[in-house]
Amino acid sequence: MQKTIITRTPEPALPPLEGLHPVLQRVLRARGVATAEELEYGLDRLLPPQRLEGVEAAARLVADAVQEGRRILVVGDFDCDGATSSALMLLALRAMGAAAVDYLVPNRFDYGYGLTPEIVEIAAGRRPDLLITVDNGVSSIHGVARARELGMQVVVTDHHLPGETLPEADAMVNPNLVPGHPLSATAGVGVAFYLLLAVRAELRGRGWFAGRPEPNMAEWLDLVALGTVADVVPLAYNNRILVHQGIRRIAAGRCRPGILALLELAGRDHRRIRAQDLGFVLGPRINAAGRLDDISVGIECLLAGTLEEARPLAARLDAHNRERRQIEEEMKRQAEAHLESLSLAREALPWGLCLHHEDWHQGVIGILASRVKERYLRPVIAFAPGGEGELKGSARSIPGFHIRDALEEVAACHPGLIRRFGGHAMAAGLTLEADAFDEFARRFDEVARRHLRPEDLEPVILSDGEIEPDQLGLELADALAAAGPWGQGFPEPLFHGGFEGVQQRLLKEKHWKLVVRPTGGDTLIDAIAFNLADQFPGPLPSRLRLVYRLERNEFHGTISAQLQVVHMEVEK
Repeated sequence: MQKTIITRTPEPALPPLEGLHPVLQRVLRARGVATAEELEYGLDRLLPPQRLEGVEAAARLVADAVQEGRRILVVGDFDCDGATSSALMLLALRAMGAAAVDYLVPNRFDYGYGLTPEIVEIAAGRRPDLLITVDNGVSSIHGVARARELGMQVVVTDHHLPGETLPEADAMVNPNLVPGHPLSATAGVGVAFYLLLAVRAELRGRGWFAGRPEPNMAEWLDLVALGTVADVVPLAYNNRILVHQGIRRIAAGRCRPGILALLELAGRDHRRIRAQDLGFVLGPRINAAGRLDDISVGIECLLAGTLEEARPLAARLDAHNRERRQIEEEMKRQAEAHLESLSLAREALPWGLCLHHEDWHQGVIGILASRVKERYLRPVIAFAPGGEGELKGSARSIPGFHIRDALEEVAACHPGLIRRFGGHAMAAGLTLEADAFDEFARRFDEVARRHLRPEDLEPVILSDGEIEPDQLGLELADALAAAGPWGQGFPEPLFHGGFEGVQQRLLKEKHWKLVVRPTGGDTLIDAIAFNLADQFPGPLPSRLRLVYRLERNEFHGTISAQLQVVHMEVEK
């Protein structure tokens, strides 16, 4: 597919970033980095917990429960952010001296999302004095009310966008309760981490640690980094600090044994871990448990105290992930067949695309929506049966289209059409009555057409420009890597340029291994183009236009610069 390559424009008002490679300066200024200090990722540069409204009141309640030996129950979500949040809360509270703390995560297929009244009834069987939600709760109006009716105190920690009505919890910590909050990009695990920092400070102020060791919260930054990247929240500066510090701990081997076990199973060296590995290697394996079975397997893997305990749990997660891939492939085939059966030109497809199949798996529709969105370049909602005449939907969006706001607009204009919904700008979940699908699909497409422009649906690649041939080397590759972590909202640098193919070899019938020479240069450089053989199944033309990442490659003790090609076209 031909794509339009647009070069990012560095912010002209920003001053030069002295002492940095000129290409890196260009990359950073295009991302709004104003000073080199924004590449300093020390923990002393984190925003303090006091910046979060409600955190001190919540900390007092939790500290009271710790001191008084009261029973604490953590209610989590069924994804990687929820799993890391739950594990973090248990490990930290136990280290602070909590005598009785446990967790409960609802089965998504039986109880749905969040602290529902049904989950509260199950929780009540454990007789908790204090419920703490992690990565959920801001929309749990009835569940919170029921918990308090039963005599429980409730502390809500969440990062999802609130609705018009908030639950009447005893305390609530959510940066998104305040529009434009400096911590609004924080993941659920980050909000939990901030609450725990405040709890530790509260207990310290009470003299609680005079006779017991005070925990070092940095010990669990591996969990914070994993949940943050896996939840695909924007890597704003504060999040980059958390992720950078967590990656450092993993690289040094000072992390949860479950993380090491999962990396071992995936054949990844923890010493060379990058943010991308958190999102594409670890996150999917933990998420697979919540998608297909029970996220408690992922939580127990993260709680495991030794590699021996963690390895069998990691193996179960890996098996779930393999099964998830098989289910996803079949669902993707069915979706493609449906779209092709419409016999429509791509321009005539709905701008807001809704898909449904009675055999689809509720736990995998989010991934399916992502895959279809990537191919058809429009917001997508995939639906699966949810029981009792309901459909469960998972939505994924494209830049410029706030998916949760779009659902809110549909709900406001057509009351009763959506039973429940919630989410973020780029992802959301919702529930419909089964017979409302066709009507909802029409209304969602109408909203998409009101807010999107034709050019929003065109394939575009944002590039950081071309690199001079004499700069294509290890020095720049290492400088780019060191400026990370890169991710959502702080995208990893992409470059483009013309190259001459000198050598080419097809690997596993789907990857191209190349040696190329940049136009106007003499130096040869290796390149790898994963999963692009379907675009160029035969011998490659001699002149290519490549879009690529410049990275360090280590192979059999040899270190060199390499292009990781994400798109290629015939050079005109």
